Amino acid sequence: MQYNPNEIEAKWQKFWFEDKTFKADNKSDKPKFYVLDMFPYPSGAGLHVGHPLGYIASDIYSRYKKLKGFNVLHPMGYDSFGLPAEQYAIQTGQHPAITTKVNIEGGVDKQGNIIAGYENQMKKIGLGYDWDREIRTSNPDYYKWTQWIFNQLFDSYYDVNSDKAEPISKLVETFSTEGNSTINAIADEDIEIFTAEQWNAYTEQEQQAILLKYRLTFLAEAEVNWCPDLGTVLANDEVINGLSERGGFPVVRKKMTQWMMRITAYADRLLTGLDGLDWPDPIKESQRNWIGKSQGASIFFGINGHNDKIEVFTTRPDTVFGVSYVTLAPEHPLVSQITTAENKAKVDAYVDYTSKRSERDRLADAKNITGEFTGAYAIHPFTGKQVPIWIGDYVLASYGTGAVMAVPAGDERDFAFANHFNLPIINIFKGQDISEAAFGEKGGFELQASDFLNGLDYKEAVQKAIETLEENDFGKGKTNFRLREAVFSRQRYWGEPVPVYFKEGMPYTIPTEALPIILPEVDEYLPTKEGEPPLGRATQWAFDTTTNQVVDNTLIDNKTIFAIELNTMPGWAGSSWYWLRYMDAKNENEFVSQDAVNYWENVDLYMGGSEHATGHLLYSRFWQKFLFDKGLVPTDEYAKKLINQGMILGMSAFAYKVVPKYEIDDKLYILELKNPLFIPFNYYKNTQAKLDKYDDSWGTIINDKDLIWNQYHYDILKKIEKIQPDIYKGQEPDFTIQKIHVDVNMLKDGGDELDTDQFRAWREDYTNAEFILEDGKYITGREVEKMSKSKFNVISPDTICDEYGADSLRLYEMFLGPLEQTKPWNTQGLSGVYSFLKKFWRLFHSGSEETFFVSDDEPTKEEMKVLHQTIKKVDEDVNNFSFNTSVSTFMIAVNELGKLKSNKRSILEPLAIVISPYAPHIAEELWSKLGNETSVAKADFPIFEEKWLVADAKEYPVSFNGKMKFLLELPLSLSKDEIQEIVMNDERTIKQLGDRTPKNIIIVPGKIINIVG
Repeated sequence: MQYNPNEIEAKWQKFWFEDKTFKADNKSDKPKFYVLDMFPYPSGAGLHVGHPLGYIASDIYSRYKKLKGFNVLHPMGYDSFGLPAEQYAIQTGQHPAITTKVNIEGGVDKQGNIIAGYENQMKKIGLGYDWDREIRTSNPDYYKWTQWIFNQLFDSYYDVNSDKAEPISKLVETFSTEGNSTINAIADEDIEIFTAEQWNAYTEQEQQAILLKYRLTFLAEAEVNWCPDLGTVLANDEVINGLSERGGFPVVRKKMTQWMMRITAYADRLLTGLDGLDWPDPIKESQRNWIGKSQGASIFFGINGHNDKIEVFTTRPDTVFGVSYVTLAPEHPLVSQITTAENKAKVDAYVDYTSKRSERDRLADAKNITGEFTGAYAIHPFTGKQVPIWIGDYVLASYGTGAVMAVPAGDERDFAFANHFNLPIINIFKGQDISEAAFGEKGGFELQASDFLNGLDYKEAVQKAIETLEENDFGKGKTNFRLREAVFSRQRYWGEPVPVYFKEGMPYTIPTEALPIILPEVDEYLPTKEGEPPLGRATQWAFDTTTNQVVDNTLIDNKTIFAIELNTMPGWAGSSWYWLRYMDAKNENEFVSQDAVNYWENVDLYMGGSEHATGHLLYSRFWQKFLFDKGLVPTDEYAKKLINQGMILGMSAFAYKVVPKYEIDDKLYILELKNPLFIPFNYYKNTQAKLDKYDDSWGTIINDKDLIWNQYHYDILKKIEKIQPDIYKGQEPDFTIQKIHVDVNMLKDGGDELDTDQFRAWREDYTNAEFILEDGKYITGREVEKMSKSKFNVISPDTICDEYGADSLRLYEMFLGPLEQTKPWNTQGLSGVYSFLKKFWRLFHSGSEETFFVSDDEPTKEEMKVLHQTIKKVDEDVNNFSFNTSVSTFMIAVNELGKLKSNKRSILEPLAIVISPYAPHIAEELWSKLGNETSVAKADFPIFEEKWLVADAKEYPVSFNGKMKFLLELPLSLSKDEIQEIVMNDERTIKQLGDRTPKNIIIVPGKIINIVG
């Protein structure tokens, strides 16, 4: 019987789903183990072969832990709110919920495209999830609890004394009896002190305005990344090089009133909590840098002619006497107030220029020095001298105070800025040469030109500077964090509605019993004409506080019926707590029951991409710590161990289009052939490849030889003139080559040869394409690139499963290399693992005409050795996440057992169990054929026995005067004397010695035999 994966895989996938093989119990005597994958956003493009890498690895580990006797929770769901579905809705008018459902479950979209569906693709790969716990963040039964958590944050503040979140009601109670003078909380900095009497005399509106300054989620005016084309605010990690990550649209910085999360309250705990996590060091370092804790001082500089002061935060208060100018962020609120009339036009233009650059771009761009003088002057707190106030894009409003006291002598950026704009540089470091560069060391110097700090070193001067600042009320010592409050508003439709209504301009949360507040229907998914978010189009979007119902907008009376918030939550809201919902996915009364969360506690293994380091992985830790403070979860970190899988890169294919051209009087004319002409890679390599390399490498000198035409050039020219003889119109002929991505699915047998008929049918403008062939073939160029639909290098896992089977896909993805590394895909490599699976199958089918047959005979010692070597190695590999070496071990074992013609049940049955996490379909089929009635997933992992690897014999090299002459196998139990007797009586020894008597016989049992003389 031949191995046919298409026959067996669908059968077992259906069995696992119906049998609920991987269903986890919330109560069990077994030890628990929770494996979590970062859940995907379900796009219409579906999965490509790069996506399942982490899913397969986590599935192997989950199946392995189940075999080891654990109660394993391995769930899957979908982060199903997102911009792509909304953009598609804007283009087609189809509701995002319909698009999302089709993308998950499969079907046909509005444009007639057949969508495989994420869930179908995952099942086809054989991923063993507990599908009963599936969640979708866009389902009301899920986002009801996202809204509920929002309300808990709104009704909490951060108490510095207890170092945790506390109920806002506790704050109100203190206000009403003591005022706020004793409150030590993380809150807005502009809160004024009031007494209990004053508080009790405030109107409700005034009280709510004050409470908003303390709440963990609050409304505030913030500098945000605004994308006009998407009509929404984007997080920093959603902006790349000034463009939106989705769609590549321009992003500008602007001020808007936004919902914010007070994540800064947890900055220190988020930082210290990293020490106890078994997470990759690069992830932890990224978060440390993002949080950016620094010790220093706040210093206030007066402004000449103004009552305002500029507050700067510096980690180097010891250098305060080196300040020669002050730089404000272009978006700093004081810029418009202090800029003089003479400088206004230039400053305004510069502010507009910087608003189009993301913060990351500004920080990364150290080469280009830009800035403008405001015309205003700051007053040095100690010297009273005036120093000019500039604006520069290397200062960010979101870090520190948005202002920098510039010390060119001690900071490289300040030094470069001062040199560029010819500003003073005061050398405050005794004996240090700062003519070429700033001196940025923290130590190894004495201060000069620094008044009361003269002669002090770094530590002494910092302490003295802070003491003196505080004594004179010029500033104070301060711990600062780079981490900013998290923007929690999106001006879009497809997101969780914010459960808030407005009364007299103040936000009030919609009560739990009225949740979820479900997304309303709208006529379009675009902002309104008045610039309101899409929810501004809803006609039934008001809250009746007497009935707890959403009602028609015409009923708004601002007495009992009020307008509901028009913004929706950001993409990271639903993903900031989803691991908890998996624990108790069907609970209608709680976001998770205490029994469930106390049993599962937290995630034992989290698998996902490193690109989420400062987004999801930070926000989710914040929410977990908040829920821990509220006594709702038992741990303040949700994931003990994190593994980042690497990326599988695509192997792009290129065709090379010839573009004729000529020049007249330095004017270039680009021509179009009536039939497009394509040359193969070898022609491109010998004509234009080197010139393209020069074009891509700035500053490279072109070798004149590369500009001289060769036979390849003339062959191309002949072909051009054959297709269209008059194309050059008597001018000197020339051409260039255009590289074009080719769909890799048009390559024959996964190789480099292009199916030219498919290529002609691919695009209308290629219908009459002509090709220069070599040996009758068109060979494409190949390059390793990120797998992307736009590069036409996407390989669908469905295609691989159909041709080779899911088990081949699973084994190949693991075999490509270490899990954490990036590696290129090569479809041709699948034939190796497919051949291995056929060999494994044949071990069980050694009967006549390859029928199933296993023997109940006792295994040989050699067979037991192979089996237990495999058990030991796979056990070690899985625990070390070295899945690639396990695949090698399986191949070695099957080869060796094949040589031994092994067909013993006692060998093949445990081998099927060991391989089952990696290749579950073939293992399940063979397990069934062996007579087992339950799934192989419910078996016990074989126990490794050391005795089978302990050798009882040794093949000794027998040497004469240090030169090995023959090998002799002897039992390891023999003594030295017994070995000597056997060796000396061996015919080969007698022949070697002849008449000579050895001077010495060196024997080390288990190692060597050497006869001397």
